[in-house]
Amino acid sequence: MCLAVPGRVLEIEERDATRMAKVDFGGVVKDVCLEYVPDMKVGDYAIVHVGFALQRLDEESAKQTLELFENLGVLEEEFGDAWGKAARDAGAERPAGTGRPPLEGADKEARS
Repeated sequence: MCLAVPGRVLEIEERDATRMAKVDFGGVVKDVCLEYVPDMKVGDYAIVHVGFALQRLDEESAKQTLELFENLGVLEEEFGDAWGKAARDAGAERPAGTGRPPLEGADKEARS
């Protein structure tokens, strides 16, 4: 399933005459094209689908959407295990809106 997922713009640059951004999806950072919403700024939230920002979204709506997706279990399906990997690589708990927590000990063996 492909979802339109909210993310926060971390940085913006021009690449090959195309406005691009690094966008954070709760710990997973992806390159995103901003051509459909050229007025996006660093710190803004956008709805992103298949690598394209489609519209601006306020922070509260973005967080509510990520929480809803987490409750439905679709974030892990959309992004694979990158959410947990990013949290583990950072030595942190999995951020809110990013699915189930990292596995440890017997829990890890039980889910395998």
